[in-house]
Amino acid sequence: MYPLIRNRRLRTTEAIRRLVRETIVTPDDFLVPLFVVEGKGVKEEIPSMPNYYRMSLDYLEKEIKELWNMGLCAVLLFVKVDDKLKDNKGTEALNPDGLMQRAIKTVKSACPDMLVMTDVALDPFSSYGHDGIVAEGQILNDETAEVLAEMSVSHAQAGADFVAPSDMMDGRILTIREALEDEGYQQTGIMSYSAKYASGFYGPFRDALDSAPVDIENVPKDKKTYQMDPANRFEAIRETQMDVDEGADIVMVKPGLPYLDIVREIKNEVDVPVAVYQVSGEYAMLKAAAEKGWLDHDTVMMEQLLAIKRAGANIIASYFAKDFVRIHS
Repeated sequence: MYPLIRNRRLRTTEAIRRLVRETIVTPDDFLVPLFVVEGKGVKEEIPSMPNYYRMSLDYLEKEIKELWNMGLCAVLLFVKVDDKLKDNKGTEALNPDGLMQRAIKTVKSACPDMLVMTDVALDPFSSYGHDGIVAEGQILNDETAEVLAEMSVSHAQAGADFVAPSDMMDGRILTIREALEDEGYQQTGIMSYSAKYASGFYGPFRDALDSAPVDIENVPKDKKTYQMDPANRFEAIRETQMDVDEGADIVMVKPGLPYLDIVREIKNEVDVPVAVYQVSGEYAMLKAAAEKGWLDHDTVMMEQLLAIKRAGANIIASYFAKDFVRIHS
């Protein structure tokens, strides 16, 4: 009791604060999202995501080497697909010479030891901007899961280490796992977006990939019939446990900061690594506030990353990865 116990003794200097610090973020915690486009010599800044870029394969190669030299060892690939290649069945997603497949090979050629995870969802390839096949105003579940399984096998064939289904269709983890097993890809892992909420924080990401749902008749205007209701907590635990039972090696909560209670709940319930996606809206808000001089960028960034790690995340998918390394090198 006070005055025998004075908690401030352990806060007196930076040295003692470092010595007793409970939560530590390192470069090994990060999964770096990358946006890939067709062309050559393309590195275009995303307007709503300052200092983040869409890049062609030649620039992707350079980026991978830079990330590896910075101590960042894992990437999550997304592709921006030309409108003329989009349809309602994600046909281009299965093209063995498609942009995603070539991006995987580019990364592995540039740095064979870089861990490659790939986005598995139909929205970048969909003429409707949805994560599934659309029919009569509905998003078809089982038909979509079959296409996602074919996508996953295609990514594994190209050299992906993990596939990351982000669609939230029911049963897709089992369908994907069985397809990978049948094709001999027993070592290809699955990182499931297990608790992905129908959030308003995804706007800049959809700008980056031109993947927002289209506003036309007989097509759902949003993704609320498959992404989770932000009001729900126990549903997230149920969804995640089902994915683990179906073969997910890593589970993910998305977005990050508004759902740290969910991260902790899931961490307490499952025995697999838990990833958190610190999404584009979280990134854009801090960049905008820092530009206005309203917040100190590096201080708030670190506070956010520590909060995510403290809540229970083993992996942080974050657009701040290079910023983090920059201030800690």
